Amino acid sequence: MSDLCSGTDLFSEFDRLQRQMASLFGGFPSSIRAGRLGAFPQVNIGTTDDSIEIVAFAPGINATELDLSIDKGLLTIAGERKPARPDVGGDARSDQTRDDTRTYAQERFTGMFRRVVELPQNADPDKVQARYANGCLSITVGKREASKPRAITVQ
Repeated sequence: MSDLCSGTDLFSEFDRLQRQMASLFGGFPSSIRAGRLGAFPQVNIGTTDDSIEIVAFAPGINATELDLSIDKGLLTIAGERKPARPDVGGDARSDQTRDDTRTYAQERFTGMFRRVVELPQNADPDKVQARYANGCLSITVGKREASKPRAITVQ
């Protein structure tokens, strides 16, 4: 309490704390709806004159088990990533897995996931294409014709 009365500038301390927090968390995305540390799948989002390009990094998932939907300007990517299990004895011919393995450390995410990405207003939900290759889900969302850039002739 004596610090408050003796003229310590609390606002400068808050500014210092805010700068430290900003430097600590400065590299994280802020514009992606689910942009939290550890979000799965991680996504890259870009744009061209004709489309919005989204790449979701989801290795180890069967493409048929991915669910994509667009509703009210939100693109939802959902699915399940199953645990990887080592082969018995490392023999490539064996499709059996070891049931007696007890995990004590696991860094690879497994389980159900759902990632929501907010699309810009000019996205056209009727013009969507998705393809999955090498662990990357590439989604192309076309833009509405009215929002595309056009040249205007000056007379």
